[in-house]
Amino acid sequence: MNEAASGREALLIRAFVELADTLVDGYDIIDLLDRLAGYCVELLAADSAGILLADARGDLRVVASTNEQTEWMELLQLQADQGPCVECFRTAAPVSVVDLSEATRRCPPVRGGARRSRVLPLGARAAAAAAW
Repeated sequence: MNEAASGREALLIRAFVELADTLVDGYDIIDLLDRLAGYCVELLAADSAGILLADARGDLRVVASTNEQTEWMELLQLQADQGPCVECFRTAAPVSVVDLSEATRRCPPVRGGARRSRVLPLGARAAAAAAW
């Protein structure tokens, strides 16, 4: 096994152990989700990550994000009631936007709002959403 694979394997083991350690009486679910988002960035080579959960009525809420820009992008999608995360939730299928300029066609208010408020990190070109 090469050094890069060994390092990734060690990080994956550390992530599982740390996340499992939080699942004890009185654990803080928000802390767990923040850690999970952070590990997603490290393990998936993403620039940022956000986690949305549906409440009992099926309304999505932002519960964790790795930075303020990602949280704003998630909130813009919820406000517009469209975007990759909303589409993923509704269809229960992964959504990948390889070219964010294409998002203008798919969800104009999200892309326009993101551009106006500068919530997209400089150089961001893609987005992905998955449901579990």
